[in-house]
Amino acid sequence: MVLFFDPGLMTARLDLEAAQMVPDGQGGATVAWEVTLSLWARIEPVSFVVAEQAAAEAGTISHRIWVRFRDGISAGQRFRKGARIFLVKLVHDPDETGRYLVCQCEEETR
Repeated sequence: MVLFFDPGLMTARLDLEAAQMVPDGQGGATVAWEVTLSLWARIEPVSFVVAEQAAAEAGTISHRIWVRFRDGISAGQRFRKGARIFLVKLVHDPDETGRYLVCQCEEETR
């Protein structure tokens, strides 16, 4: 499969964040997010699902985020663009050439 993707479309500057467990002093821990790197990406909205939760409507927006191939990006991390947060659910190399990664993400909605 030949994949044509224009790297000039990577116009979003994102921070990749990883969860760090911080002791709370009471024997437990809280999650703190630490920026591991900043990179250029392309964000493609994929779908929007509305569901009712506790008698209120809530939505889930999924996105496909393209970045240049690099080690260290995995499910469980998140991307941040200003106040927007994209939770990484799945990461794959679309044509197995080591050029790009496609991250399937869900945007946190508040």
